[in-house]
Amino acid sequence: MSMLDPLRRPYRFREIHRRHGRRPFRLLDVGAGNHSASVARRWFPDCHYAGVDRDRNYHNDAQDFAAMDEFFELDLTQLEFGGIPDASYDVILLAHVIEHLANGDQVLRALVPKLAPGGMMVVEFPGPQSLRMPSKKGTLNFHDDATHVRVFDAREVAGILRDCGLRIEKAHTRRDLRGILLLPIHALRAKQRHGYVPGGVFWDLLGFADEVVATRRVL
Repeated sequence: MSMLDPLRRPYRFREIHRRHGRRPFRLLDVGAGNHSASVARRWFPDCHYAGVDRDRNYHNDAQDFAAMDEFFELDLTQLEFGGIPDASYDVILLAHVIEHLANGDQVLRALVPKLAPGGMMVVEFPGPQSLRMPSKKGTLNFHDDATHVRVFDAREVAGILRDCGLRIEKAHTRRDLRGILLLPIHALRAKQRHGYVPGGVFWDLLGFADEVVATRRVL
């Protein structure tokens, strides 16, 4: 399959693609390590990409920085977001970020003003059900990742964003049918690549993560 086969589109981009396709838009990617900029550019080549992370060198290289239009090196927990322009981004993405922050609720509230009217915020994180899952390398139980500090659920995150004036579009446990149907293929590829099958392969089947999608009303 080609790099842009829809079956290989990362789940965190699903709602973004549904709304914007490959048209230009402004993306604020909060948690921009692990080569996120380069991955985003493959799927959204005409987006304006702005990354936010505490450490600019967290699994990023020269190609990743070439893919960025902006980068904000910030410790999210300090809530010092004055350098990020208000009402400027069509999409704010936080994929598996808030569970690493003791004050993730405050971070969400502080980022809402950065969303443009009509813009969308997408937040994904391990749900409380992850506390009951078996431990597995690559994270299947919440505590498999020692940097996880706080459990959120979809209802709580939706309430936070609703109180900030956003309209909740989705607040649910992530269960991607395609991910479930393709689990044997993903497991085989992971085994070949890593020598083991990481916990993430089972996220959709077991409902590891929650997702909230919210939009800002047009003024």
